[in-house]
Amino acid sequence: MGSLALAHALAAAERGLAVLPLSRTKLPALRSPHRANGSPSAAPRSPATPGHPPPRHPNGPMAAPERPCHGECGLLGHGVYDASSDPDRVRALFAAAPWATGYGIACGRPPLHLVGLDLDVKHGTDPLRALHRLAAAHGFTVPATTTVLTPSGGLHLWLRGPADVAVPNSAGRLAPGIDVRGTGGYLVGPGSVTVRGTYRLAPGSATRPPAPVPPPLLALLLPPPTRDGATAGAGRRGVADGGALVRFVRAAPVGQRNARLFWAACRAYESGRGDSLAEPLVQAALALGLPEREARSTVASAAQRAGRYVAG
Repeated sequence: MGSLALAHALAAAERGLAVLPLSRTKLPALRSPHRANGSPSAAPRSPATPGHPPPRHPNGPMAAPERPCHGECGLLGHGVYDASSDPDRVRALFAAAPWATGYGIACGRPPLHLVGLDLDVKHGTDPLRALHRLAAAHGFTVPATTTVLTPSGGLHLWLRGPADVAVPNSAGRLAPGIDVRGTGGYLVGPGSVTVRGTYRLAPGSATRPPAPVPPPLLALLLPPPTRDGATAGAGRRGVADGGALVRFVRAAPVGQRNARLFWAACRAYESGRGDSLAEPLVQAALALGLPEREARSTVASAAQRAGRYVAG
């Protein structure tokens, strides 16, 4: 089973996706080398990654770090922080966890910056219907994208996020039954075998790349502003510096121009500087070739969204 999981993981790594081994319970297969009491875990010691031998500890067991370790110690067993697209690293991970029956795909990392929508039907909800209702209410269409069928009858929708926006993980915040996997999270990869069954690509998904996150949906995925107009959560750098928001739009690659403009305009209005920054943001988008009507409509939508939070 481990060799099959490794084969699927290596295929994903060839696409540039960072992967890590999972157990049948969908949790990272490698236990942490740290424990709160300072002693090593009972899991086998992680082998050296080619070119990166693990550190020696001549004074006995490795002590628990003073701050959370994300792999700086050189050992394996740090969950999603172990994830890699390097084939040698992936083989080392699975060699350390031969019991792995699946693999996870780290979200938020280049080149795709995946954002996963986990539509879970286990609790009697209809998350797909809820997602389409959100789409109708906020003016976007649920895109045709890479879709994974889960053993419980749910769906994983893979979307491509902007490179410079960190989408946070959440459970049920978007709508009941919809969990979001963003930066720091992972998706169970197709071909993984779990206690409930096997994850499989939906028909037609093998050749369908992840679609970009629609700008209105991206705004819903980001934390709302606080009552005083400040923004909450990650990915908010540049709000105080209007020039940084304009530069963020100007640097948008083709396919992300509208998404970046909408995100930047939302941040501008939430910070109370929307009226003064609207025109510079529009001009930045026009310089990239975005049609003027589309650019102004996008900024107007951002203003309406910010207004709903201020008045709510």
